[in-house]
Amino acid sequence: MSMFQYIARVITMAAATVLFAAPFAAAEQGGRYWVPTTTEPATHHQRFAAKATTHSKATKQKKARSSLAARSPLAANARLADSKAHRLILQVNTNDPAAMNLALNNATNVAQYYKDAGEKVKIEVVTFGPGLHMLRDDTSPVKARIEEMALSTPEVSFKACGNTQERMHKAENKDIPIVRQAEVVKSGVVRVMELQEKGWSYVKP
Repeated sequence: MSMFQYIARVITMAAATVLFAAPFAAAEQGGRYWVPTTTEPATHHQRFAAKATTHSKATKQKKARSSLAARSPLAANARLADSKAHRLILQVNTNDPAAMNLALNNATNVAQYYKDAGEKVKIEVVTFGPGLHMLRDDTSPVKARIEEMALSTPEVSFKACGNTQERMHKAENKDIPIVRQAEVVKSGVVRVMELQEKGWSYVKP
C-alpha cells in the first residue's frame, strides 16, 4: 500500500467516526440521551400546545357550569332541603290537666327557642288513651290554650287517637267531638312510632 493510499484510508475512517459520534454528542444532556418522539418537532409542539389549550378551556367551562349550578334556584332548594328542621313529638296519655299544660308549655318553649335561633321546628302533640280528653271538645281543660296556640304558634300541631275515640264512643254511647284544631289519626301509639322511625325526637311530659 502506498503512502498516499494509507493517508486517504486514515482520513476516511476519521471522517466516519466524527459523523457517527456527532448525533449522540448533540443529544446528550445532563447524562441522559434524548430520543425524539417525532420526526417533526415543530408539529409535535404545536399539537401539545393545542391539547393544553383545549384542556384549559374545558376546565374553565366546567368551573363556570359548576358556579352557575351552585347559584341556581334548584341548588338553593337542595341546600334548604338538606337543612333538616328540628322535629319533636310530645305524648299525652293521661287525663291530667297538669300534664296537658306541661305539654303545651314545652311546645311553646321549644317553638320560641328555635324561632329566636332562626331555625325551623315542627312539634306534634299526640294524645291517646285517657289523654284524649285534652283534645275532646266537650271535656278538654286546655281548650282555650289550644285555640290560642293554633294562632300564635303554627309550628305546633295536635293529633287525636281514632282508636281511643272509638272506644270512648262505645263506652259513653255518644259521639266524641274533637277540637277543630286537632286531626284524628288511626292510632296514637302507631303515630308516635312512625314519627320516631323518621327521626323525630320523643318527649313525654
